[in-house]
Amino acid sequence: MQTDRKTKKGISNLVFAVTVAVLLVVAAVGIGLYYTKPSQPPTPALKMEPESGGFFNSGVVTFIYNGNYTCTPSSASLFPSESSSVNTVPCEVGLGNGSTVANAQPVWVLVPAYAGLSIFGVPQLGASSQGYPTYQGQIILTDCGAGGTKAACADHPTLMYSPAFTVVEKYLNITSGVFGLPEGVLPTPAHSHLVNYEGDVPWYTVAVLVFDPNIMPNPVTGQCTQVVPSSLSNPTANCLNSLAALQSALTTSNPAIAAANKGNPIYDALGMPSTQVVVPGDLTIPELSNANSNLFLYFNVVNGNPYLNLTTQAP
Repeated sequence: MQTDRKTKKGISNLVFAVTVAVLLVVAAVGIGLYYTKPSQPPTPALKMEPESGGFFNSGVVTFIYNGNYTCTPSSASLFPSESSSVNTVPCEVGLGNGSTVANAQPVWVLVPAYAGLSIFGVPQLGASSQGYPTYQGQIILTDCGAGGTKAACADHPTLMYSPAFTVVEKYLNITSGVFGLPEGVLPTPAHSHLVNYEGDVPWYTVAVLVFDPNIMPNPVTGQCTQVVPSSLSNPTANCLNSLAALQSALTTSNPAIAAANKGNPIYDALGMPSTQVVVPGDLTIPELSNANSNLFLYFNVVNGNPYLNLTTQAP
């Protein structure tokens, strides 16, 4: 079983490397932007310090941050032979090391990968001025904007390291990184949160790539709206506001996803998957609680919607 699991993770990391290759080619070589920058209407300012929101049991809950994030073991410990940039960015994604903090619970990080390169919060790649991704000319509100942007959440890393980033950069003869960042480092993508536990515990992260736009919940309402055609009789049935929905989305195919991701380099690099979500390293439902990052967050999940009293503000 252990050998089989390592093989699965190796395959997943290789696929992840291919994904990053496409991102780096577009960003560094300048083939062209994935999306043209849309007209940006006033956007609800979802960022709150030290709070944010998330989904639990099909509803919206409040995350109250009460400690600084940790990345354990650090990237430097996991990759001692890598470049010195690893020493400056302790958080990694793509490898994971399981839960090493007592009593930790998983928090699933829902990345709207269907939004392509705009998930990294760079306006030249289609992101909004606040750091939210965009899709078909519309801003995608998420609990957290991309790292280092106006909408980034409290107690989240601005940047993350991946061994796949470094491998691909070297393959492309890029020796100084992209976006002006160190080798192997990219901004933390914009994302929303999903948990299956209420309480005050450490939380280890599981990255989820969402390719079906119809199941990405609105962070304020916790509900999904059909935004693209679907091959499913109920396009929003697996709205990602509960663990049960995530489990179903992992194995639910929707041939219409291909049209929804037309021109999306992330989707193309992953072999144009037909499933609604892809979880790197976690290929089956029993594996969905396995960490695929070394990032631990510290917050208390309590009842109540943190966004209800926010006013609409211009970016």
